[in-house]
Amino acid sequence: MKKAIVLVSGGLDSATCLAIAQAEGYACYALSFDYGQRSVSELAAAARLAEAAGVVAHKTLPIDMGAIGGSALTDRSIAVPEQETQGIPVTYVPARNTVFLSYALAWAEVVSAEAIFIGVNALDYSGYPDCRPEYINAFQSLIDLATKAGVEGKSIALRTPLIDLTKAEIIDVGLRLGVDYAATVSCYQADEDGRACGRCDSCRLRIKGFVDAQSEDPTRYR
Repeated sequence: MKKAIVLVSGGLDSATCLAIAQAEGYACYALSFDYGQRSVSELAAAARLAEAAGVVAHKTLPIDMGAIGGSALTDRSIAVPEQETQGIPVTYVPARNTVFLSYALAWAEVVSAEAIFIGVNALDYSGYPDCRPEYINAFQSLIDLATKAGVEGKSIALRTPLIDLTKAEIIDVGLRLGVDYAATVSCYQADEDGRACGRCDSCRLRIKGFVDAQSEDPTRYR
């Protein structure tokens, strides 16, 4: 069976991405990161999702990006915005996807995976530079150049099945594939029980997505 590394944060997008990879026939290896984020309940959600999906393996790697700081998600002295802001928001974690994808690429080489799935989105998203198609194309070039597989002509495909979808479309796909969105945590500042604030940018996008999809929002709000 073909293999894939799937980045699983515990949120709505990554849960959908995992379901898509499995629907395409991949044996999935789930990868999560304890990177110093405010919402540790998302890691519990990631573990639940991985177990429910019956993945081959699930790793949660510790990376102390909080020691670097520069983001409201890793530095508690920076407030998480609860209203829409202009430009790249303070919730952007510098180079996060580059770091995550580098680990995913390393594991892909070890298990001889054919693909890496990441749930980035360039439509209903917060404006992060490492969620754009240009970035994904550049990282694919890095994969082709920097790996044993790439040099030997067996390149690992960087898959982004959600990149051109609205949040409502992502929800529609996930519901068709049986994703349990009640088990996911998307909030930037969810409490220890996984209850969402309902006010941060991630919550606003999620709420709007369920409204636009005309589907009941199963999120637990505090």
